[in-house]
Amino acid sequence: NYFRETYAYGNDIKAAGIEPFLNNPGLTRAAQDISECANIVPAIVYANLLIPGQELAIHTDVPEFRGANRKTVPQWLLVVMFHSGLFEKWRIPIATCVSWFGDAAGGAFTFYPEGPNGARTSVPALHNSAILTDTDKIFHGVERVSGGLPDLPPIGQQTRLHFTKGQNWQLRESNKVLAEFSWAEIRYSISWKAYCFENEEAESLWREGRETLTVGQILGTLETALRERELLQGPRPEPTEFALLLAESFIQFPQQNSQRQSSR
Repeated sequence: NYFRETYAYGNDIKAAGIEPFLNNPGLTRAAQDISECANIVPAIVYANLLIPGQELAIHTDVPEFRGANRKTVPQWLLVVMFHSGLFEKWRIPIATCVSWFGDAAGGAFTFYPEGPNGARTSVPALHNSAILTDTDKIFHGVERVSGGLPDLPPIGQQTRLHFTKGQNWQLRESNKVLAEFSWAEIRYSISWKAYCFENEEAESLWREGRETLTVGQILGTLETALRERELLQGPRPEPTEFALLLAESFIQFPQQNSQRQSSR
């Protein structure tokens, strides 16, 4: 229920002019420093827009593995795979840079840099600033964007955010205008993601599609781990029940009582 637009995905440039941002050498150097990987391959650039009153719950991003990515398997399964720790041999580390532009109030980037059992901290979403980290590993979210209506209008699959004349935005459901906002009220961020490889051999494994996972291998490995932990007995449950069991067993969310700190 928030608004996203993809600018580039691999070699598919969806917004002409984004190329200098996608291939920014400063971002590449920062990704090398953070990941301690020599080979950085810029992969995705997309924008997120949040209207006043919106926020994003604490989560981790969707990781990728050789043979398993968001185009081939469900995104929830990729998250389970990462948090299980059973597929590190195939994982492709991803560095993410989130940058902010505009003057919207609130909407700080909140995260757990020391892991789910550590303290929560936040970085204000200031104009022309950014943070680069491994958002597949670090739990993070967005604090509520300030201002807006007393109650947010329902935002469904057909709700759209339209840019209009005069530097304003309209929230619409079909032809009905639900709300209007100025640019200054919109939290606008651009996310840059890059694959991080230790060396050329690791990059070649990915490019050439070697030593990849299959869905059967993934589910079998996870099922075996559940049985070893005595969390599953008898036949494998039906798909929805099995998916919920996997998520509950392998994903450890931050504790609600983690002390919150601020970098402000």
